Formats: sequence, C-alpha cells, structure tokens
Amino acid sequence: MLTYLLRRVLLMIPTLLGITLVVFSVMVLSPGGISAQTLVEGSDMKPQEKQALMAYYNQRYGLDQPAPIQYLRWLNNVSPIGFTQDAEGDYNGFSFTKGMDLGTSFMYGRPVGEILAERIPITLLLNAVTIPLIYLVAIIVGVKAAQDRGGRFDVFSNVSMLALWSMPTMLAGVLLLGFFANVQHFQWFPTAGISSRAAQDMPFLPHFLNGVFVSGFLLDRVWHLVLPVICLSYAGFAGLAKLTRTSVLENLHADYARTARAKGLAEPDVLWRHVFRNSLLPLITVSAGLLPSLLAGSLIVENIFSINGMGQLAVEAVKGRDRELVLSITWISGFLTLIGYLIADFCYTLADPRVSYD
Repeated sequence: MLTYLLRRVLLMIPTLLGITLVVFSVMVLSPGGISAQTLVEGSDMKPQEKQALMAYYNQRYGLDQPAPIQYLRWLNNVSPIGFTQDAEGDYNGFSFTKGMDLGTSFMYGRPVGEILAERIPITLLLNAVTIPLIYLVAIIVGVKAAQDRGGRFDVFSNVSMLALWSMPTMLAGVLLLGFFANVQHFQWFPTAGISSRAAQDMPFLPHFLNGVFVSGFLLDRVWHLVLPVICLSYAGFAGLAKLTRTSVLENLHADYARTARAKGLAEPDVLWRHVFRNSLLPLITVSAGLLPSLLAGSLIVENIFSINGMGQLAVEAVKGRDRELVLSITWISGFLTLIGYLIADFCYTLADPRVSYD
C-alpha cells in the first residue's frame, strides 16, 4: 500500500505540470495573449510611465520572450528547487532550498501567496461543510428508500432527488436569494458574504449579555453559510442518494445477506454491518470526483453570494488576464483534486480489506 501511495504521489508531479501547461497555452493563444502591452493598455498613465511599467513586467516575468521561455521561468519560480535570480532578474546559480515564489498579481499588486492565503480557507470552509452534509443526507435518504422499495417514501424521494439533480446551480442560487434573502419576501438570511462586520468583534460562542442573547461569531458564520451550502450541496446529495439506493438495494438481495438473515441476525445488523459496508465502494468512487465538482461549483456559488473565495478570485483573474493568479489557482485546484483521488484510493482498503494494491 505504501509503495502504491508513493507511486501515486510521484505521478502527481507530471499531472500538475500537464494541467498548468494546458492552461498556460490557452492563455497565450487567446486573442491578444499575455504581454506587457496588454497589461498596461488603457491605463491612465503618461507614456513614460507606461514604458517604465512595461519594462518592469518584461524584466520581472520575461513577457517579451517566447511563450515556452515564459512558462519555464514561471515553473522555475514556483518550484522549491531551481535557479536563483539576482535583483536585475538574471540567473546566478542553482539552489535546492530557494523556496517557492508564486509571483505578484498584476491586478492587485500583491504577492499571489498572500492573496491565496486569504481566499483558500474560505473555499475550503464551504467544502468542509458541504461534503459531510452531502453524504449524510444521501446515505439517510438512499438507505431509507432502498428499505421502502416501491413505497411512498421511495417514490417521493426518487422524484425529489431527480428534480433537484436537474436544477442548475445558478438558477437555484438566484431563487434562494430571491425568496429567502429578499426584503420583499422572507429575508431570513443575508444576501452576501460569510460573516457580518459586527460579528468580527463578537466572542466566538453565543452568550447572554445583561440578559440579552448575543449570537456570537459562530452563529453569525453559520447564518451566512446556510444558503451557499444549500446551493453547493443539493445536486451532490441528490445524485449520491440515487446511487446509494441502487447500491444498497442490490446488496440487500445478495446471497450473503440472505445467509445472515437465515443465521438469525436482526435486520438492522444485516443492513449496517454487512449490506451497507459492501455498498460503500460506489460511494467512495464518486467521492473522488466530488471535490473537483465542488471546487468548480464554487465558481458559481461564490459569485452569486459575493463570497471572496477561490471561485470568485478565479473569475476575476481570468477576466483581468492575471497570469500569475490563474496559474497558481489552477495548480492548487489540480493538487486538491489529485489529493481527493488519493484519499479515495486509501478509503477503498478501509471499506473492503479484500482490496489490495500490492
């Protein structure tokens, strides 16, 4: 198992390189490409200032050089080992400890690492709440529907899950905002962000102050996350619930389940100790692709609810042709996706000891 995991980790390196190479090629081949001229074009600057800024971009990122050279320069900067540069941008040696440099954002004028350090935790928070919710709802609904095959709950859940799975995320987000955050309707939840300004000065946990209940930072954050999490999770648990029902239903009538009942085991023991464990493999397979789909869904959800996460940052970076941001976001998203596949492979052995990679 350790040998297999090591091989997978090593294979992640060329995979990430391939992802960034494709994205870089698309940016270079897009109309206008990425050059110092396109970055400063239209700026309210004097000609001398424009020329100085263009010279800085060309020196810092090699934008006046061929595209392959630009990509290799970027690859050298983000690699923890590679060639070092002096103040003028000339290479002066090779180091195994030079560290990673994600560059400086063209739009924000700040190091990309600082921007990502602010945005990544927000997107990871959304996904950390969404993934357990998806599996919890899917398992409860799927198992119950399998037990009640052909019954009212089974029919109702099938129709409901199919309707939810068919609804576009963008439409669902607009409807949630229009009904549950609109002053003309319920206005139960806020329209934007993941916390209010007043909550920044509150204690973390709710408490009573002079006989008045104060929600605290935690409840305020939960209150802001309700609509985005619903919008991000409903399609996931709808599809996964259908898969859970099919998998459990198939194993409920398997020979080993009938043998367990014949030995006198109670139906809950047969279901949860035998049937459910063997039904986990399809769910684990789907989980490998769940994280990439949630990261892609964050692009829409974060823009609808004005959440300053990686999704919104990616849209802004693409619109502004911010090469450093786009490549860094692609690199990190690809890395998280590959980690998701790696975790799924490891979970196979936990769910079914018969699975071996030796």
